[in-house]
Amino acid sequence: MLHSRHLRPSRERPRLEVAEIVRFHGGAYRERHFLSPRQRKALRDIVLCRTPALGGHEDMCDSCGHIEGGYNSCGNRHCPKCQALAQGRWIEERKERILPVHHFHLVFTLPAPLRPLALASQREVYDLLFRTASATLNAIARDERRLGGTPAVTAVLHTWNRELGFHPHIHAVVSGGGLSPDGRWIPSPREFLFPVRVLSRLFRGKFLDGLRRLVEAGKVRLPAGMDFPKVLAALYRQEWVVYAKAPFAGAEHVFEYLGRYTHRVAISNERLVSMGDTGVCFRTRDGKTKTLPPEEFLRRFLLHVLPKGFKKIRHYGLLAPSAVNTRLPEARAAIERQGLARPRSPEPAPPKASVAEEEPRPCPACGKGRMSIRIEIPATAGTGRWRGPAVDDSS
Repeated sequence: MLHSRHLRPSRERPRLEVAEIVRFHGGAYRERHFLSPRQRKALRDIVLCRTPALGGHEDMCDSCGHIEGGYNSCGNRHCPKCQALAQGRWIEERKERILPVHHFHLVFTLPAPLRPLALASQREVYDLLFRTASATLNAIARDERRLGGTPAVTAVLHTWNRELGFHPHIHAVVSGGGLSPDGRWIPSPREFLFPVRVLSRLFRGKFLDGLRRLVEAGKVRLPAGMDFPKVLAALYRQEWVVYAKAPFAGAEHVFEYLGRYTHRVAISNERLVSMGDTGVCFRTRDGKTKTLPPEEFLRRFLLHVLPKGFKKIRHYGLLAPSAVNTRLPEARAAIERQGLARPRSPEPAPPKASVAEEEPRPCPACGKGRMSIRIEIPATAGTGRWRGPAVDDSS
């Protein structure tokens, strides 16, 4: 059996982990609160991640015979320890599709009055958030008064803010230009894509119209006491937040940057400061910290467990599944033909994986050989329906 001294971390282990908070306080929380099957699974996987319960392996160098081992990861997308390797692979795959043009980063935020409704009907509201953000971008981009072409769009859902509060919003990375119906690439200005006020108002109209239809069809559950017509009328009068960030330095930086968002969980272990009977302290921003009672910390953490099978990364326009093998190559050819391709700048270093790599790695002892699995260690976690390490069901 492997012991913790045999574990092979790729970086210094954080002093405190979400898993420890769940071990100490999760039992009491489960006794006092109803948890969905997905929430129970997330807590269980986080606690068991990289422990003997999930089994492990011993690796041996094919040159000097050096042996070391590690425990298996849970693979749950809500686990803070299981995202770095998936992030690196995702970035490498997406680099093949990036267009050699400038890109923009936009954020579409759900207004606070709709957050209780979003919690009550997460799948339906999150889907609507994706649909309306993408439809807004495509509608304005295809308008000849704005651009007159179809852009490449990747969108990622986040549901949290830095204090773990419930704050659903979409991060969208959009190409600085689009492919016209007649096959030309129409570039946007390098410092400007679309007017933010036009984006926000079209987004507001599309979302509220879609939400009204869902409510009338009985597909979303209204929170107790919500006067939906009154809320709807007030939201039509309210300015919605669509935020545009500065453009990227180069096309190759787009998915390196976006990778920080695609595989981020509600809180990383590195942000945790301390834990006690009275509170969990974690970093927020600008050097500030926040302390929450353990029960409140876990409640906020569980707000961000996504529905089963829900896709939190989606692609639209030229990156839509129906276009990646047809219109995307056409756009790339047009960019090259028109001499609009941006020169490549040095690529950032890929993110370091914090889990055991599947490909052979160099031997840390001799530096010449390659490490390969010598012994598989069986899992010890329970019986019955348990079938070994948890594998997440969605990206």
